[in-house]
Amino acid sequence: MNLPISTNNCAFLSHTQKQMSDEWLVLAAKDGDDNAFVELRDRHSPRIVSTAYRITRNWEDAEDALQDTFLKAFTHLNRFEGRSSFSTWVTKIAINMSLMILRKKRANKELSIDASGDDFISDDRWELRDRRETPERRYVRHERAELLRKAIGRLDPILRSALELQQAQDYSIQEIGDSLGISSAAAKSRLLRARVRLRTVLQNKSLNRT
Repeated sequence: MNLPISTNNCAFLSHTQKQMSDEWLVLAAKDGDDNAFVELRDRHSPRIVSTAYRITRNWEDAEDALQDTFLKAFTHLNRFEGRSSFSTWVTKIAINMSLMILRKKRANKELSIDASGDDFISDDRWELRDRRETPERRYVRHERAELLRKAIGRLDPILRSALELQQAQDYSIQEIGDSLGISSAAAKSRLLRARVRLRTVLQNKSLNRT
């Protein structure tokens, strides 16, 4: 699915427009400047597709969520009142689109129980490095990181999205709440539930390996 705008004009975006803030680009896009929205899309696409992938665990689904996200953002741009940043607003849309894709796959019984971590984007936030580590320590670290990735993949998508917004994107509680469309208190509660569930999954995995 493609956006109802031409990307051929991207090469003609002025240097000034590329340096404009999101706020100014949103205003220009609302005034009918399609190039301004193209710049917004290109500026935020890498982070949005990463967010979608962390929820869907599938690159094809993440790309679909990316397209759906910016199509919806383009269609409803006039409803964006600037109460939050454009980044937060479009991330919230991306999370909803990603969860919708998962719901559809579950309805069709196509969603696998086990999330594969083979093509997972590694993030140093999940790991603690030791510059003096031995090969044995390196093996243990990678093994633990793999267990953690798989455990995160087993979380309910709603809990997983909250946890990963904090860990992978360094969002504050307020930003997580804004992105998920919930209060800060609800976001904090969801993070706590995610950590408790993650600890349980990891403990069960440890017991099963002994």
